[in-house]
Amino acid sequence: MSKLLQDNTETIELNSSVHSLPDQEFARDVTRGLSANRKYLSSKYFYDEKGDELFQQIMELDEYYLTRSEYSIFDKNKERILETFCADCKGFNLLEFGAGDGYKTKVLLRHFAEQNTNFHYSPIDISANSLEQLTNTLEIELPKLKVSGLRGEYFQVLEGLKSNQEERRIVLFLGSNIGNFTKQIAIQFLDQLHSALNPGDLVMIGFDLKKDPSKILGAYSDKSGVTSAFNLNLLSRINRELGGNFNLNNFIHSPYYDPVSGECRSYLISTIEQTVHIDDLNMQAHFKAWEAIHMEISTKFDLDGTDELATTTGFKIEANFFDDKKWFVDSVWSVK
Repeated sequence: MSKLLQDNTETIELNSSVHSLPDQEFARDVTRGLSANRKYLSSKYFYDEKGDELFQQIMELDEYYLTRSEYSIFDKNKERILETFCADCKGFNLLEFGAGDGYKTKVLLRHFAEQNTNFHYSPIDISANSLEQLTNTLEIELPKLKVSGLRGEYFQVLEGLKSNQEERRIVLFLGSNIGNFTKQIAIQFLDQLHSALNPGDLVMIGFDLKKDPSKILGAYSDKSGVTSAFNLNLLSRINRELGGNFNLNNFIHSPYYDPVSGECRSYLISTIEQTVHIDDLNMQAHFKAWEAIHMEISTKFDLDGTDELATTTGFKIEANFFDDKKWFVDSVWSVK
C-alpha cells in the first residue's frame, strides 16, 4: 500500500501483482501479441505518462465528440442522476472504472458535494500517473470529498468487489470504455460485475451510439495527428521499457469503421518489410510490408444492443440519459 496524499485522499495498490504491470505482465503481453499470426497489442498499455498526456489532448480535439457529449449529459442531468442514484438511500460508494483525469465525473462530484450527499468516491485506473493527478486535483477542488484511489485492472477490482455491506455501491464505467471489449468479453465482464454486486446496487455505463460513419471515423483519425501519436506511443513505450528498436517512421496509423457491426478498429501498419529487435524479451518481430498490428477496438451501439447486453447479463435498465444529438447515452442499470 502506498499512501500518496493526506486527509481524505489516498491511492491503494489492489495487490502485489499490480506492481508487475509495467514489467512482467507488459513483457508477457507484448511477446504474445507480436508473436501472433495476426499481430496485436493491448490498448490498456496506451496509458503511461506520455499516453495520458496525449489522451487529454485527444479529448479536446474538435473531431473527438465523445467527451463533450458525455460531459453535456452530466451537466444537463446531474439533478436527475443524483435522484436515480440515491432517491431512497442514506449514502453510497461511488466506484469508477478507468477514471482517467476525472474531467466529466467532476461535474457529478461537485453537484453531489453541493447537495451534501453522503458518498465515498473510489477512482480506479491502471495508470498510477492518472490516479495521482486526479487525487491531487480533487484534494484541491473538493477538499471535503472522501476519496480512495485504487490502482489495478477492471477484473482485479471485480475480484475484490463482493461485499455484504449495506451501503449501496454504484459503479461508473464511462467514456464508452465498454466498447473496447469484444461482445464476448463485454458479456463476460458484465456477468462478473453483476455477480460482484448486491441487489439494489447500480452501474452507469456510457455507450457511444451509431451515427454518421464519417463522424465516428473522424474521432479516431484527427487531422492534427494526435490520435496517431497516441497509438505510436505504445511502440515508443516498448522501446523505452523493453529495449525495443521500433522506428516510428516506418509505421502509419490506420482506423477502420464497420457500420454493420459498429466496430471501429485501429491499426498500426508497417510501411516496409522490417525486423524489430526487443532486447529485454530476447525476441525479434518480423513485419512484412503493409502488415498490421491491431491496436484497439471501439464498438458503437444502438439501443437494441445496449438493452440486449443488460438483459443478457441479468441487469434491469433504470434510466437512459442522452446528449442533445443522441450521439451518446449513459445507461443506469440495477442488480435484480
